[in-house]
Amino acid sequence: MDTTELLKKVRKIEIKTKGLSKQLFSGEYHSAFKGRGMSFSEVRNYQFGDDVRSIDWNVTARTGQPHVKIFEEERELTVMLLVDVSQSSFFGTTEQLKQGIITEVCAVLSFSAIQNNDKVGVIFFSEKIEKFIPPKKGRQHILRIIRELIDFQPEASGTSLSRALEYFNNVIKKRSICFVLSDFLTPEFEDPLRIASRRHDIIGVHLYDPREASLPAVGLLRAYDAETGRFGWIDTDSSSVRRQYEDRFAKNRERMQATFRKTGASWVSISTDESYVNALLKFFQQRTK
Repeated sequence: MDTTELLKKVRKIEIKTKGLSKQLFSGEYHSAFKGRGMSFSEVRNYQFGDDVRSIDWNVTARTGQPHVKIFEEERELTVMLLVDVSQSSFFGTTEQLKQGIITEVCAVLSFSAIQNNDKVGVIFFSEKIEKFIPPKKGRQHILRIIRELIDFQPEASGTSLSRALEYFNNVIKKRSICFVLSDFLTPEFEDPLRIASRRHDIIGVHLYDPREASLPAVGLLRAYDAETGRFGWIDTDSSSVRRQYEDRFAKNRERMQATFRKTGASWVSISTDESYVNALLKFFQQRTK
């Protein structure tokens, strides 16, 4: 993709997702993700109803008047995006590929984060760690992330979420909010996810195409697995074949969701033919409750 076309795409996504984050997500994001704790703000005169445990006895003794310490929420957080860039993310039968939805979701989350003065970083992964962008603040940093999301070319084709989580555990030491954006067509990853969940707030964002969940009856269909490079034939006229296909998808999604819940992490599933806006808003609202 040439530079002019890339910049146009970046600008288009910025306008769309920045508007969404301002209008819909900023308040929900702030409510759903709390700061690391409370930090000291100021000392003021004691007022009726103040908690006596907050009295600052040193200032009280020095002035002869009761004073209390005031604390405020320490808001600054680090948001990490673990982005699946394996070949299966470039599949799609609707208006957008899975990769396109992932890009927009990442942009919305990033703009929501920087509006709350949070840092944002990204780990691109396939079956290997493809790229690490350290957490920073600012619009220019977010635009760089969007450019990478649009134009990134992975070196490997497969998927290893386990390897991505192990890398994340090693490079990000302070507590963070971590969104894992993937179709989760990956081998087991329970152990590194459990380790990550002990320190970080982990949210799995499952992106899938509706044709991955069910097949139409269109006769003999030649299929290509982008991650293995293999071709195969599927008889979509067979009701048993379609049922097995649907069962395999459902069981894989249930297994992944159960893994997240078992390790104390959160989970949201989004189809490319549905509104990711509604799905994210619902998720934020549930967390706030």
